[in-house]
Amino acid sequence: MTTVLTYGTFDLFHVGHVRLLKRLRALGDRLIVGVSSDEFNALKGKKSFFSYEERLEIVASSQYVDFAFPENHWQQKRDDIIKYQVDIFGMGHDWQGKFDDLSNICQVIYLERTENVSTTEIKQALSLVNVEKIRELEKSFSTTLDILQSITSAYT
Repeated sequence: MTTVLTYGTFDLFHVGHVRLLKRLRALGDRLIVGVSSDEFNALKGKKSFFSYEERLEIVASSQYVDFAFPENHWQQKRDDIIKYQVDIFGMGHDWQGKFDDLSNICQVIYLERTENVSTTEIKQALSLVNVEKIRELEKSFSTTLDILQSITSAYT
């Protein structure tokens, strides 16, 4: 049995996450995933929209994932590889070279990420939606609705 392992925060779970997990699962018989805990993310300077418990539930529910567990610190990867008898350790290509030191205990691969899909970019786009923008849109819709009501009244 070939076991594949990956790690990630998996916040705002999107098609890029799905495609990465699907490609990793295709490399073996079993895919296990370490999901970064909220405490670990804080150490990395990251804040997730969803809690660790919610992100773990989302990842574990994927048809491609056989087992998901907490990632609490950088150093646990080597221990997890040994503990879970991992054959292949895979990460997105943006981590290229960062985990090559693990290649003495398993195969290390870096897969291309899905183009034009990024949690960071999604968060940036969502941050542009603010109260002022919503009020501007409401005003625009209100004006459009007034115009449509005037036109409708003229024909009834």
